[in-house]
Amino acid sequence: MLMTEKEYNGILMDQLSLLEEIERVAKKADCKPVLEEIEFKRAQIYRKLYQKPPLISNEQ
Repeated sequence: MLMTEKEYNGILMDQLSLLEEIERVAKKADCKPVLEEIEFKRAQIYRKLYQKPPLISNEQ
């Protein structure tokens, strides 16, 4: 089943929300390896979220 770009962006935003929740706990525990991994994953998500041109054409 195909999904719209809006649905895909929603999934990416949910992933960012999960990273924020994990980051909050990692900061309290001062867990640097986890914080580094969170930054790495966040960069991957941002690349997908703000991709130019969009993954899906508006002509569909």
